[in-house]
Amino acid sequence: MTTFLDKKPVKSAHISWTLFRYASKNYLMSFFSFFFVLMGVVFLISLIEVSDDLEGKSVPFLQIIKIVLYKMPQLSEEIMPFMILFAAMATFWKLTRANELVIIRSAGVSIWGIIFPFAFCSIMIGVLAFAVINPVSSALFAKNKELSRLYKKKDQAIFKVSETGLWLRQPDETGLSVIHAGSVNKDLSLNHVIIFNLTNDGEFLSRYDAGKARLENGNWALKNTWHSYPGKKPDYFEEVLIPTDLTMEKVQDSFASAKSISFWELPYFINLLEKAGFSAVKLKLQFHRLLSKPFLFLAMVLLAATFSMQQHRRGRVGLMILSGILTGFLLYFLSNFVFALGQSTKVPVALAAWSPAGVSLLLGVTMLLHLEDG
Repeated sequence: MTTFLDKKPVKSAHISWTLFRYASKNYLMSFFSFFFVLMGVVFLISLIEVSDDLEGKSVPFLQIIKIVLYKMPQLSEEIMPFMILFAAMATFWKLTRANELVIIRSAGVSIWGIIFPFAFCSIMIGVLAFAVINPVSSALFAKNKELSRLYKKKDQAIFKVSETGLWLRQPDETGLSVIHAGSVNKDLSLNHVIIFNLTNDGEFLSRYDAGKARLENGNWALKNTWHSYPGKKPDYFEEVLIPTDLTMEKVQDSFASAKSISFWELPYFINLLEKAGFSAVKLKLQFHRLLSKPFLFLAMVLLAATFSMQQHRRGRVGLMILSGILTGFLLYFLSNFVFALGQSTKVPVALAAWSPAGVSLLLGVTMLLHLEDG
């Protein structure tokens, strides 16, 4: 005859509100602890790096600090998956060491019920990361690039794409050229081109009006061109060569960095670039990558649970923690590798952006199912 004591508790994915708050509080405390510690380390490393980079340029130390601070939110986005992984592992390990997980599981709560508070908090952090933190980090990152350019390369060409077409500011030895093109072809040749030649003080010198322009061997080759001077009759040329140090690669790569564009503005800029004739692959990758963050953070929690919940049973704490950390770094490098493949258009954009989160989720779920059944 079976008695009450012989019955095993039925495992359930449900968790009480009290336990949910307790687990969430411990996890968030661990997350913010790792956040401030890691960001402090990153700040010091970045400060040394920027100081060395600007050495000999007479940059005030307060300006160097400002440059670093402008970049910190963007760096926090990069290392946030590690913060999620480390915080989840530390919290699971703390609960395991205090035998709290044993008590919770003996009460009939399954692994999925235990993980739920961590998963919920991580998904919310992921949503905040692309909806709130990213717009702030993108604006500050743009200021970082602007301030760095001011001290490093004052003669750097500046590109901008707007609804009126392409604008290019190109400094040279004699002054400044401002180039406007109505549209851009797939081979990066420009249509309906206007070039304003200015002095360094902004005084107008002359103007070129061309039907088409193309980069050829270190020159802008203008076709069917009118050259105008103040107070003089315009001259017509079938072809005019204007020296430049630009290349097609520089033109393609020098538009607004995807990191300097807010998540909410990315669809607008993607549409703008495609209308102008440029590839928007980098912006599409950034958009999908930001959308996948909540799922990537969830995957980090599943992997952390897999390693941290086993360590108490097997008594190999150091090995389990090291395995979890190495797995996190491996996934990070693999995601960057797949992202690079996406930028080179060797794999589809959606696959390059979502595969790290998808693969990590499948791996975490598979390992936890094995742990639960085992």
